[in-house]
Amino acid sequence: MELSKDELIRYSRHLLLSEMGVEGQKKLKSASVLVVGLGGLGSPVAMYLAAAGIGKLGLVDFDTVDMTNLQRQTIHGTSDVGRSKNQSAFEKLTEINPEIKIERYDEALTSKNAMQIIEKYDIVADGTDNFETRYLVNDACVLLGKPNVYGSVYRFEGQASVFGAANGPCYRCLYPNPPEPGAVPSCEEAGVLGVLPGTIGLIQATEVIKLILGNGSPLIGRLLLYNALDMRFTEIKLKANPDCPVCGNHRTIKELIDYEVFCGISKGGESKHENVKDEISVAEFSRLLKLDDDFFLLDVREPFEYDICNIPKAVLVPAGRVKNNLSKIPTNKKIVVVCHHGGRSRKIVDYLTNEGFQNVFNLEGGMDRYAQEIDADMERY
Repeated sequence: MELSKDELIRYSRHLLLSEMGVEGQKKLKSASVLVVGLGGLGSPVAMYLAAAGIGKLGLVDFDTVDMTNLQRQTIHGTSDVGRSKNQSAFEKLTEINPEIKIERYDEALTSKNAMQIIEKYDIVADGTDNFETRYLVNDACVLLGKPNVYGSVYRFEGQASVFGAANGPCYRCLYPNPPEPGAVPSCEEAGVLGVLPGTIGLIQATEVIKLILGNGSPLIGRLLLYNALDMRFTEIKLKANPDCPVCGNHRTIKELIDYEVFCGISKGGESKHENVKDEISVAEFSRLLKLDDDFFLLDVREPFEYDICNIPKAVLVPAGRVKNNLSKIPTNKKIVVVCHHGGRSRKIVDYLTNEGFQNVFNLEGGMDRYAQEIDADMERY
């Protein structure tokens, strides 16, 4: 695969590197990479791989751009709000480098389509933000023999590694089982430093390029930990687990499984919880409001979230302050606890129940679902 004159000019700073040169750039042009997720991690991964001249990029994302994405998902702009992330990313990447081929998959990656999509690419860059898709990507990559360039972020910390490479560990070797549903808050619940996914995404893009070139020391058997507040990188050595069910000596996972069930997620997308009787749907909650029923509505979000949207009946006590404000919560009324998506409120319901409060209910799906299904005029964030 030869380089055109325009490509020689475009990649001239690459060609000056002895470790790259013309032959290295040809390797990049011949390579294909699948980017799963076009959010905070996928944005820098896709942009820098496009700029580097990866011959074929696959983009997997079914979501639309939201205003809250723009703080970290730099491939999208304000004018893209409400648009398909895949379309938005496609346009930006085409503007960055019209020389490359881009294939779009405007759908969720599932057990039904993952093998067919991933098998078309040399390397997968995992930019997902949920455990069920991470295990899906890992297992599909191992079964197909494709390297999985992994990254994840949480608040001020990030991780990166290369899984599924020859003689190296896979994601399951590091995390054999997913955490309990709700144990690890999402970015929507816990927040994330906007520049953090950029740092980790750039590391992922770097690892992809190194794997293609065959140069340097990729993060195979190494987990890179990054703390943005301390500006500190730490490395942990990893080994393949001989008892790993997908890459070990006695494999029990030989085809893709139901990853929602594996991660404890119900078919409706909600986390399974033992005390389902203390969940209240937004429809039932709406009826309570209309009846003006005598109940106590506890909003455990942060003040700025309350300022974005709220239900006037609610009493605001942020989750971290509930313990010191139990006197504000009545013991003789039904209590409905609400947060953004239902994660923080779920923990507060459990806490209040353990403290002896009766008739405590969690608003299923939180304010976001209430706005989506009940009050279309309510601001979403």
